[in-house]
Amino acid sequence: MHSAIPLTPSRVALAAAALLTLALAGCAPQDDDSAPSASPAPASGSPAAAACAPASLATHTAGKFTVGTDNPAYDPWFSDDKPSNGKGYESAVAYAVAKQLGYAPGQVVWQTVPFNRAFAPGAKNFDVDINQVSINPERKKSVDFSPGYYDVRQAVVAPKGSRIFGAHSIADLRNAKLGAQVGTTSLDVITDVVKPTHQPAVFQRNDLAVAALKNGQVDGIVVDLPTAFYITGAEVTDAKVVGQFDNTAGTPEQFGLVLDKGSKLTPCVSQAVTALRSDGTLAALEKQWLSDAVDAPVLK
Repeated sequence: MHSAIPLTPSRVALAAAALLTLALAGCAPQDDDSAPSASPAPASGSPAAAACAPASLATHTAGKFTVGTDNPAYDPWFSDDKPSNGKGYESAVAYAVAKQLGYAPGQVVWQTVPFNRAFAPGAKNFDVDINQVSINPERKKSVDFSPGYYDVRQAVVAPKGSRIFGAHSIADLRNAKLGAQVGTTSLDVITDVVKPTHQPAVFQRNDLAVAALKNGQVDGIVVDLPTAFYITGAEVTDAKVVGQFDNTAGTPEQFGLVLDKGSKLTPCVSQAVTALRSDGTLAALEKQWLSDAVDAPVLK
């Protein structure tokens, strides 16, 4: 029998460090050839790794990670209108966050959530929602957000023959009939930045805005830049991205994961997104799925 070893202060410190190392290792993502092999350690003040493991997380359904998004789910954020296939930037980000938290792909459950309902007050039927929802102070009154997973700009799309097809400035847009999806930053840009002389057309969904563009009901629509390039490349091929709007607020507009207000998951999800940005995963996924969203002229 081995005799007991006295626990001196130095030995206690070494033992605590070893236990912390093991706990962090238990929360690391599984091996995946397409993902970075290591993640940064949690920052000071962040939740402990064990607290962010599936066994400790109070998710909507025990042992599952429920992700909400709208229907239809648009390219290039999703692919083939199937959020669960892991294709498209936001689908890939959702699975990367789930993996960071310790959930296998088969443990991710998708829930249909209309865009405006995602950040409306009230209980949620999801753990996180991912649907190009921009982080802003007004929405933060009703829901929590993760740190931004994508820095975005808004852009104008116009079909050939439109009065703004050759626009070069914001002033060139003022007499146009513009449209955007209800409740979006895109609509805010029309009303607050363009300040058009015509009341903007407001649509419940982006596909309805695109249909109006095709039918000549509007001179142009405002959407985020990657969506703008997808529309002109695949849906309205005689249209073009007229230009993008500069960031005038001093900080970039960002899409964030939406969580219920005061959700116990917010610290762990936020830590996961921060780790994915730090280790280059978000940049790699952006390059893979949004590479077509090249620069467009900035409208001044």
